[in-house]
Amino acid sequence: MGFCRSLIITLIVALYFPAYCLAGNIMTVEEIPVLRRIILNGDSVVHISSDSNRQPEIILNKKFNNVAFELAESDSLVYMYFLEGFDREWSQWFRTGFKEYTNLPSGRYKFRVRYTDLNSSGGEEHLADLRVLPIWYTSPAALIIYFLLAALTIWAIYSMINLRFARTQYMLEQIINKRTEDLIIEKEKTENLLANVLPKNTASEIMETGKATKMKYNFVTVLFSDIQGFTKLAEEMNPEVLIDELDKFFFYFDSVVEKLGIEKIKTIGDAYMCAGGIPEKNRTNPVEVILAALEMQSYMTRLKEASKISGMQLWDIRIGIHTGTVVAGVVGHKKLSYDIWGDTVNTASRMESSGEAGRINISGTTYEFVKDFFVCEYRGKMPVKYKGEIDMYFINGIIPGLSDDRGNPNSRFILKMKIIKLQDIEETVVKMFDDEAPPNMYFHNSSLVKSISNQAEILATAEKVSDEEFISVKLAALFLFTGFISDSDYGKADESSLLLVEDMLPRYGFDRQETDEVKRLIRNSFNDRLESVTDDILHDARFDYLGRVDYIKLTEKLLKEETEYGRVHDRKEWLSAQIKVLSGHDFRTARARTLRGVSPEEQIAAMKSYYASDGISL
Repeated sequence: MGFCRSLIITLIVALYFPAYCLAGNIMTVEEIPVLRRIILNGDSVVHISSDSNRQPEIILNKKFNNVAFELAESDSLVYMYFLEGFDREWSQWFRTGFKEYTNLPSGRYKFRVRYTDLNSSGGEEHLADLRVLPIWYTSPAALIIYFLLAALTIWAIYSMINLRFARTQYMLEQIINKRTEDLIIEKEKTENLLANVLPKNTASEIMETGKATKMKYNFVTVLFSDIQGFTKLAEEMNPEVLIDELDKFFFYFDSVVEKLGIEKIKTIGDAYMCAGGIPEKNRTNPVEVILAALEMQSYMTRLKEASKISGMQLWDIRIGIHTGTVVAGVVGHKKLSYDIWGDTVNTASRMESSGEAGRINISGTTYEFVKDFFVCEYRGKMPVKYKGEIDMYFINGIIPGLSDDRGNPNSRFILKMKIIKLQDIEETVVKMFDDEAPPNMYFHNSSLVKSISNQAEILATAEKVSDEEFISVKLAALFLFTGFISDSDYGKADESSLLLVEDMLPRYGFDRQETDEVKRLIRNSFNDRLESVTDDILHDARFDYLGRVDYIKLTEKLLKEETEYGRVHDRKEWLSAQIKVLSGHDFRTARARTLRGVSPEEQIAAMKSYYASDGISL
């Protein structure tokens, strides 16, 4: 026991005595290793004050970033180094207090040291902060600049591409527009060329379908003209002068037929051929063709008088005219020609060849259509192949009462022509209703138009109105319900009717004053405003169905029509409205009261009885 105690004491003395003897070399808190200096790039030295309480911060350039740390050294000390931000783990223990780093990337670092002595006394210290600046072209500011430059470059390239694309597109559009314009110009040239050779409708048909339909016309007036003694004149005259003279004649003839709505057919040598009533059908074509012939005759007469003074060759013209049936169409594939065929053409040619120089020779058929307009001189009969002998007449001018001081048509002549045109307009309007009106126009249809038109004509004749008033009320009756042809707005049919009047009447030769009067009559009729005898006539013609024995049948059609257009929803209300109309209606003209003098009371009783069968009563 005593031995053991002695051994323990001996060991304690053996362990602690050397330490006690070396007490002068034992580290204290004040002797913790410190950073003595920092060597930058091999030669630049930063001295560190021993009494500094904060870590120095070293800033290096990326290009020159070698750094070495020198610590206080001691034989009893060993070190471990760690550069936070660069090293992944601590270094091994070293006895040297020197640590160097080279080629550090840009960034921030913390230099840390662990130390210990042989007596296992030590610790860890954060000795310095280090920052390596990036190269200027890798700095954030430089990166921002790079980004901006890149963005600017991309934008510039994009803008340049867009500009180039836009310029290319613009050039392509210009080329396309130019070619389109050229095509339009060429198309217009082609259309104009075709229009000069062919009738407008026929030219349009060929442009659309590539061919034209041959048509039969039952009422056409054909004119042939020929220069008397042309063969002899051609032998005696200079060819150029001859052609120039013919061109001058035919140019004037073209202007005349165009003005009067006549279709030029062709010229053959010195012969000129035209026809009225094609391709647009009309009943005035015999009168219009003779008016054209009179202008041609007058022109050639003036030239003849002038040629006497100048000593030039004399030109005399023969004109022959006949009215009848023709077939019209286009012949040829490359060189198109509009022509007409039939006995009417042959007869007109015979009228020309059987005539006299400076005279207009017409057939008896044409005479019947124009005798109320022109002074006609009977000259006998002429044999015609397949027809036997036909009568012939010379035209000596317009009837005096229908011409002015210069022999031209006066206002009475024009009025008579417009009265004839009323038939053409009626035919056109009726055809529009039949071809274009909606199928649910059970009441406002072509039958109603014809009925109102006939009644207006009867009443106007009975009231002995003037020709001008007759024409106005007849036109108003025809156009009154044309607005119902289009069902786009059933409740505004009056406005549509007025627009159609504005569009169509000038095409038939009616002036602004005449057109406005027709519009006034239509407007007053829809507004139940009666200001004149023509208003009364149109009113009675419009409501003629109220006095007819088939009144109920007609109103049923109107009821069906207005029901489908959503204007009537209840038959009882409809019955009440009709009874109100019958009770308050009164015909304005004496002839209407005579024709439709049915008792309103009797009609109301009949309507009530009719609707009572359907269980509807008032």
